[in-house]
Formats: sequence, C-alpha cells, structure tokens
Amino acid sequence: MTNIILCGCGGRMGQAIIRACAESNACRIVAGVDINASSIGAACSFPVYQAISEFTGKVDAIIDFSHHTALPSLLEYAKDTKTPLVVATTGHTDEEKELMSKASESVAVFFSGNMSIGINLLIELCRLASETLGESFDVEIIEKHHNQKLDAPSGTAIMLADAVKDTRENTEYVYDRHSVRKKREPSEIGIHSVRGGTIVGEHEVLFAGANEVISLSHSAGSREIFATGALRAAVYVAKKNVGLYNMSDLINNR
Repeated sequence: MTNIILCGCGGRMGQAIIRACAESNACRIVAGVDINASSIGAACSFPVYQAISEFTGKVDAIIDFSHHTALPSLLEYAKDTKTPLVVATTGHTDEEKELMSKASESVAVFFSGNMSIGINLLIELCRLASETLGESFDVEIIEKHHNQKLDAPSGTAIMLADAVKDTRENTEYVYDRHSVRKKREPSEIGIHSVRGGTIVGEHEVLFAGANEVISLSHSAGSREIFATGALRAAVYVAKKNVGLYNMSDLINNR
C-alpha cells in the first residue's frame, strides 16, 4: 500500500483523485493539503492542512494537484523529508522547472504535463511513427477542449509536437495560416485548437504522406483518467531512487 499526501485536495482534480483512491487497493490518502483547509476538512476522511509543513507524519509519496506556485515549498519539504514527489500541475516557469531538476538530485521527482497513461502512450506512438515514416510525411495536430479552457493550444498538443520534433532535424510550429497565403513548408508542424461545449479533451495527430494518411488519436471521457495516472505515478516513484522521472519512464518501466 502506497501512503500519499494529496496537495490541492479541495480542487476538481484533487476530488477526482480521492474518488479514484477509494476504488484502489494500491494507494491510500493519509493527509491532504489545501489553501481552504478549514472549509473542506470536515468533508474529507483524512486530516487536511493549510501548509504541507504542518504535516509531521511519514508518507511514501506526495501528489501535487494544487498550483504551480506552490512548487518551491513542496520541493523543500520533499527534500527535507526524503519523500518522492509527483508534480501534476502545469504552467511552470523556467525557474520552477529548474528547481525541479535541482531537487531531483536529492529526491525522486516525477513530472508530466499530462497524467493520462493513454495520452503518454500516444506521445510514444507519435515518436515511433515519425521515426518510421520520416520527414516526407506532413504532421498536423488537432486538439479539442471545452469552452472554459483559457490556453490554446493545449499543453498536451505541444507535448505531441515535441515528440515529433525530437525525431526531425528541422521543424517549425505553425498555429495559424489564414493571414499568409503560401504553400505549406515541409518543416511545419501544424497545431490547431477547437473550443466548445464540455469536451474534456481530444487530440489527433495526422501523418499525411503521398497517397496515404495515418491518424493517431486519443479522447478523454472524464478527469478520472488523469487521477488514475497520478496514482500510478505515485506508486512508481515511491520505489525509485533520486532522479527526475516522467510518464515515458513509467510506460517503458525504466
């Protein structure tokens, strides 16, 4: 059993992890951390603290689904207590990413821009497809999300593009073509965003060659898939030595 302290337990993803953990035989939430601890604590079956430093117990891993600005204090706690940390938040600055890298020299840190096992498998498949098909195939990425999403393109779309870019010598991300009338350049990776309704998340990657098209896609039905992935990451990183890990390491059992 992997004992976990959950940061951001009052948020939508925190609640999804609580539900997923209730159905898991591999994980247990020992304590939570949330900025609104006083108002949500009564509704939780575990103690909730306003700051992680208030928790004096011992757990096997920390899952953070709070806000990227909380990262410095979580990293300090993880290092001081030698507790592996799963960073599931997004929007980190370059400085925060550097802090993660530095902290991983003394404690195990797991970070992924998307906690879905399926999405990360799609990333691996896109990398393999790009290596196999070569640069003669044009690549276009279409992502769809709900009408309340603030950023475009999605971070996952960029992760997919980065996987393709890793296999090519010359690449250029193109987000909009309406203002320029010219032929598509072979180096382009087109990235397109759709926003509407309550779409949780859909991503499709097209490899378009001469007389054939290969399409790889993933559709998220609910946020539960991200919760399940975060729990798997916690079980995984709890057994690891110091280092910086990601979903590719988990999928490939490295």
